[in-house]
Amino acid sequence: MRVPEKYYDKIFDFSGQWDIPSRCGLKIIVKENPIVIVTELYQDNPGTSITSAGRSLAEQICREEGLDINKIRYFECSPGTGSKLSFYEEEIFEVDFRDNTAPVYKRLNTEEARELGLFPDGSE
Repeated sequence: MRVPEKYYDKIFDFSGQWDIPSRCGLKIIVKENPIVIVTELYQDNPGTSITSAGRSLAEQICREEGLDINKIRYFECSPGTGSKLSFYEEEIFEVDFRDNTAPVYKRLNTEEARELGLFPDGSE
């Protein structure tokens, strides 16, 4: 499945696990506390998934974009694939990397994602 470009503003190349070249979609919504949304690209990502890259990916984005990791809201998006299998449905998680401990994931429901403007076309 190719991920439609409506999910991201640009492709972000990053160093994945074991320095494997990896790619994700990236969208940054500029606010007082910027919203950073990384999107899994499935077969267009030759390396590490966004979830497996974790804090390292967030740090690489912040370094390149001049952001403070302690002042962003960070979201991971796995776009739906159109599959009948439920684990291929669209999912959006807010990830908290504070305190440099294990990340805390919170799955957003449709209403929460819509309120934040995270759905690419205003729908689900």
